[in-house]
Amino acid sequence: MKTLITICARGGSKGIPHKNIKLLNGKPLLDYSIQTAKVFQNKFPGTEIILSTDSDQILRVAEDFGLKSDYLRPDYLAGDYVGKIDAIKDVLIWKEEIDNCKYDYILDLDVTSPLRNLQDLTEAYKLLQKNEEAINIFSVSPANRSPYFNMVEQKANSFFAQVKQSDSVLLTRQSAPKVYDLNASFYFYKRVFFDLGFKGAITDKSLVYVVPHICFDLDHPIDFEIITFLMEYNKLDFVL
Repeated sequence: MKTLITICARGGSKGIPHKNIKLLNGKPLLDYSIQTAKVFQNKFPGTEIILSTDSDQILRVAEDFGLKSDYLRPDYLAGDYVGKIDAIKDVLIWKEEIDNCKYDYILDLDVTSPLRNLQDLTEAYKLLQKNEEAINIFSVSPANRSPYFNMVEQKANSFFAQVKQSDSVLLTRQSAPKVYDLNASFYFYKRVFFDLGFKGAITDKSLVYVVPHICFDLDHPIDFEIITFLMEYNKLDFVL
């Protein structure tokens, strides 16, 4: 099996400026994904790693930490409103042409959600391989709030009610159907996913891997402060 690991890191970031290369516990955030990718590569022969970025600075930082890349993301795939799937597909096709091969699986490691380890990736990889109908799998965490119980939205009559209605009255969150938060840490795709033209990771043939430890995405400055605290004071509940 041939697997391509993609690490996508745009230069622009409005929530946390330069967050992809911002220092986290002494090293650039980007390096956590690079090192995880290398550990996976050592376990699974036939794995290649590619960086997708529009930034020369990020290219240099990645090379300093052991990942050299000749690919530079085109401008039309570097804007704030460009879907990540299109960016992954572009670098995938570029890499396949360079290597004169077709990859069987694509593993995308999100730079801004670095709390994952080899065990997570290995278990999710096996789940996807075992399911012939599934075309991808992505990491999730149990949701603290439920659209069936304590999440509301404005309805057509201008009043507010639960986002999703249950067939029965729900008196507790625990009695509601299980729902999960996408924590954006990693996504595995079978190659056919990109041939089918999907624009988002959620499909009618998607699996989820429930991460059994702390895992969240860095969207706001406070998120960076939280993860810094967890790392500096050894508060993570797993081995990174």
